Amino acid sequence: MPQDHTERRVVVTGPPRQTRRASSGYYRPRTEIDEQTTLGHTYVRSLMRTQLRAALTVFAILVLLVGPLPLLFAAMPDARRLEWSVLGFGLYAPLVLLARWYVRRAERNERDFVRLVEDR
Repeated sequence: MPQDHTERRVVVTGPPRQTRRASSGYYRPRTEIDEQTTLGHTYVRSLMRTQLRAALTVFAILVLLVGPLPLLFAAMPDARRLEWSVLGFGLYAPLVLLARWYVRRAERNERDFVRLVEDR
């Protein structure tokens, strides 16, 4: 009985161990931002626009809150104690609340931006 010493080759087929995504169809916003492409510039510009909108909102409320005070004080020339109490105590709470709102809004804008960039 002669033995056949020729080796047989076996071809194993199956799914590849590591799949690579096609670079043309793969969406990477973080890479777009890092490489400063037009799309990355658009992402950053939209974040800056939302932050600016929040800042302008706070500024407008501040102007409406503090702006009329000189006119009010000019209308009442003999009320020095009222002026100091309004400036010292009356504006403190609204300014703190306004600052808190702005910080929370800015952090939420940044969280939304990070979620947008990292989710896809």
